[in-house]
Amino acid sequence: MSVASFTHHNGPWTVPDVLSLPEDRTVRYELLGESLVMSPAPGLRHQRASFRLHVALDAAARAAGTPVEVLEAINVTLPSGLVVPDIVVADAGATAEDQASIDADAVQLVIELVSPGNKTMDRKLKPLLYAEAAIPHYWRLEFDPAPRLIISELDSGRYTETAIALPGTATRIETPFPFEIDPAGLARQ
Repeated sequence: MSVASFTHHNGPWTVPDVLSLPEDRTVRYELLGESLVMSPAPGLRHQRASFRLHVALDAAARAAGTPVEVLEAINVTLPSGLVVPDIVVADAGATAEDQASIDADAVQLVIELVSPGNKTMDRKLKPLLYAEAAIPHYWRLEFDPAPRLIISELDSGRYTETAIALPGTATRIETPFPFEIDPAGLARQ
């Protein structure tokens, strides 16, 4: 286990402050308003599901010829801070250069995988921040009691659930590109 050790000037945290922190694969740093939030790296079930969902989304985007890139755990700059969604689908042009963060206006879809330590953030706070940033699509993968994917679209400044992909059933989603998913196998070893 490592402990984050760094100094910070007086005053509120800024996006450049957070982006200048040393890279640490055991911790995710996010800036919510002016507060630095640190969370531990995700566990095996989370990582397994994230990878599989990433691969499936990437294949679907390529098959549809959609000019996007599917990325895991990257910095996204919002009007109110900096977040690290579990999966991001962004415009391909916005990811052409190697940079520390991408702007929310280039993001088409964010996906959060709910773990025991981040339930409130992923279910309540982050959807508000993503909606404020006008990210068109927000999906949430819940693991318990069984994997299910909640699909939401931005509507009048708020996310509205449009579908729930349940385990054992293939669910087709049309936007931001055609995609079919049965979440049953996402977290299975």
